[in-house]
Amino acid sequence: MSEDKIEMPSDPAGPSGLPEKKTVSANRTRRVLAAVAVGAVVAAIATIAISGGMSQNDKPAVTIGGGGTPATGSANENAFTSAGAGDCLNWTPATESGGDRTDMAKVACDSVHRFEVAGPLDLSVFPGAEFGPGSRYPGALRFAELRDEHCTPIVNSYLGSRFDPKGKFSVGLMFPSESAWSSGDRSLRCGLQFSTTTGELLPFAGRVADQDQSNVWDVGTCIGINQNLPTDPVDCASPHAYEVISVIDLGTQFPGAMPSVEDQDRYLEGVCTQAANEYLGSAEALRNKTLTLFWDNIALESWLAGSRRVNCSIGKEVETGGFAAITGSAKGEILINGVAPVPPPAAPEGRSLPTPLPGAAPPS
Repeated sequence: MSEDKIEMPSDPAGPSGLPEKKTVSANRTRRVLAAVAVGAVVAAIATIAISGGMSQNDKPAVTIGGGGTPATGSANENAFTSAGAGDCLNWTPATESGGDRTDMAKVACDSVHRFEVAGPLDLSVFPGAEFGPGSRYPGALRFAELRDEHCTPIVNSYLGSRFDPKGKFSVGLMFPSESAWSSGDRSLRCGLQFSTTTGELLPFAGRVADQDQSNVWDVGTCIGINQNLPTDPVDCASPHAYEVISVIDLGTQFPGAMPSVEDQDRYLEGVCTQAANEYLGSAEALRNKTLTLFWDNIALESWLAGSRRVNCSIGKEVETGGFAAITGSAKGEILINGVAPVPPPAAPEGRSLPTPLPGAAPPS
């Protein structure tokens, strides 16, 4: 997600009797999104230790490598060591299997998988003693540095510079477990993955080069919340930050060069408003539920990579930054921070006149 534009429902009637339009600070919104991005970067360390080195629940941002029991079988090791650029790997998450990815295997890329290999990274050829025989096992931060320094260029070369750094896929690094490292294994694999903000790897189908990398969610998806910041998809009955109401393809409106942010906003304000009215069932529902309408913008690097789709979403921004916790789908009854929303007063019918100054003659 790049920049975010927000349209707030009208406030209760002001001194003139007419509702006043409330605008949201774009800078504050960007700060919220920047905080989310920082969390995603931390989670996107997304390195995977082979032979059981990865942490439980496939959340490598918490404990990266060396935390599991080494696998006793060799199937996953063979799949890992023989994997080359263009191979796709899949395994059963530890949360489902109770094991440590011992069933890792190469699969057809058009089927569900969790990692697409972009190329190998052999630390044994690196100069110096850092990765030599008997060297100390690198920590999480060092593996993250290796990913950023070496895997990002490998991924860009693999995709022909068509990688969207703001898209739904991230650069990942697969590395040996601590026990395999002690045995002399220095083989790593750089690749692409679809990870959550907590680092859990989600399955996807198809090669990355063959699909739109736009960072969008399906209509009806609710994005969870933690400390006022969006997290990962959850059931809408659970507390969440916002709900996706539409997926807009900017390529249909702008088939040529990338539109400016201002042009994107002018177009998206109309289509997202219409989408909100249709999704909620009326033009008054957004205002009556005191919800916020907002949308994404596509950045230049995303446009050049081929990304064209953005989400329109609804949530409830809070004055201190971030989002309020919403429970229930916006299509029905909702709670905002545990309280039912109170619709603002309706604007008076007919022409509204300002409050006369003291001593002024009554209006004719």
